[in-house]
Order: sequence, then C-alpha cells, then structure tokens
Amino acid sequence: MNQQSSVSTSRGSGRKRQWFPIVNTVILVLVAALCIFPLIHIIAVSFSSSTAAAAGHVRLWPVDFTLASYEYTASRGEFWQSMWVSLKRLAFGTPLNLLLTILVAYPLSKESHALRLRLVYAWLFFLTMLFNGGLIPWYVTLKEYGLLNSIWALVLPGAVPVFSIILLLNFFREVPKELEEAALIDGAGHWTTLWRIYVPISKPALATLALFSMVEHWNSWFDGLILMSNPSNYPLQSYIQTIVIQQNLSNVSRDDLLNLAKISDRTLKASQIFLGSLPIIMAYPFLQKYFVKGIVLGSVKG
Repeated sequence: MNQQSSVSTSRGSGRKRQWFPIVNTVILVLVAALCIFPLIHIIAVSFSSSTAAAAGHVRLWPVDFTLASYEYTASRGEFWQSMWVSLKRLAFGTPLNLLLTILVAYPLSKESHALRLRLVYAWLFFLTMLFNGGLIPWYVTLKEYGLLNSIWALVLPGAVPVFSIILLLNFFREVPKELEEAALIDGAGHWTTLWRIYVPISKPALATLALFSMVEHWNSWFDGLILMSNPSNYPLQSYIQTIVIQQNLSNVSRDDLLNLAKISDRTLKASQIFLGSLPIIMAYPFLQKYFVKGIVLGSVKG
C-alpha cells in the first residue's frame, strides 16, 4: 500500500510539473500580448490615412498606408528641439545617477563596525522615499538656486535615486568578502576596491539600474512643464503632453494649421508617441542580456 501510494503521489507531482510550464507560458504570452498590442495599434494608426483612423477602421495593421503624419512631425522644429533636450537629459542624468548610486551604496553595504551610524544613514535615505517637502518648497528651492529653464533643473533634483541605492547596496552585500579582504591585503584601499572589484562584477546590476534611470528620465514630463517657462526647453514627453493632452496649438503657424487639416489628429498623436518611445525601444536590446541577470539584484541567497 505504501509503495502504491508513493507511486501515485509521484505520478501526480509529475503531471503537475508537466502542466506548470504550459500554464506559465500561456500566462506570460497573454501578459506580453497586453503590453505589445497597444504599441502595435499605435504604430498602425500612425501609418494609416486620416480617413481610416478617424473612422476607427485601424486595428493591428495600417489602412491606406501613408507617411504624412511622420513627414509633418519631422518638419516640426519644436519636436526635434524637445528630442534634443531629452537626449541631453539622458546624457547627463543617467551617468550622474549611476555614479552617486555607486558612491552611496558602497559604504552603506558595509557592516556597522566598519561604518559607524550606518543604519542611521540608511534610514535617512529611506525616509526621503516616504516623505518630501511638497511641490511648492521644491519649486522655490530650484528657483533660488537659479536652475529654472536649464537642463540641470531636470537632472539634479533626482540625482540620488534612493530605490536604486537600496537595490545596489544589497547586491554589494552579496559580493564575497574574500575578494575585498584579498584586495586589502595587497594594499588596495576602498577606492581601488570599489572601482577594480565591486563595479566590474556588478555590471548586470548596474545595467539594470541604468535602464531604470533611462526610462525614468525619458518618461518624465511633469517637471518639464513646471520648471520650464519657455516651450523650447521642454523635454520630449512634456512637449508631447502639451500636444496630445492639452492640445496647445498656440505656437502653430497658419501653414501648419493648413497641413494639420490634411492629417488626422489621431495619426499625428500616434506618430509622435511612437517616435517618443523609439529610443528606449532601441536601447533595451543592448541592455537585455544584463537585465536578465540584474533583475534578481538584492535577492537573498538560500
């Protein structure tokens, strides 16, 4: 009886193991479809004629293929100016985020006997994730420092990403202590240990944090509307927000209005949304190989 029950139990567990990959794959495919289909629809609308888009005939494939919306978008100097502002924000913001994350996470990853008041410092950083001074003090502070209408107003307020610091310090804590001890015996200081040992073996984690930072900077639009009084200083997402949501056409010339009459409002918005997301879509494949490993950064080993 015991052998029969054990055999039946093993068969039942074996069937569960066989069904789990199938069910898991189906669920992941459905989730991926929910993420991909809206983007495919936006692309299809952007390449469709104004009549087909306005009538709602476009689903997942362009109807009456045309490049009119992209030609109009490419002719808009404001669009490319805002694209340039966003690229500068990425160029300054992402390296600064990574640099400060590394410099803060390394000492906080040490034991309390190596860094006095380590828990106090860690809690001070963590509390900034829960509480802030509010929108008005934030704006007044940036105004008093003379950062309004400059690229640094978009970069410096978020220069220290606390969430990334928490993830990276947990990753640093998993680095074998023997590596650091061997480096210290050989005469290396903390600065050399950080840049010659910790940073090279943390490339998957750093690539993941770089992707987080890039997406955060690229998708931010509210700070651009608040801190930039001149539309020429808007980052791309702030510019698209004024066109798509606010529909602010005060800066559009008469000739542009005549061209807009030939283009559906839906196709124009779709083309700008797709072009706005294209740089991140292009950057992701280069970071994906690190992202798979870095996604588990900060996890607890068994």
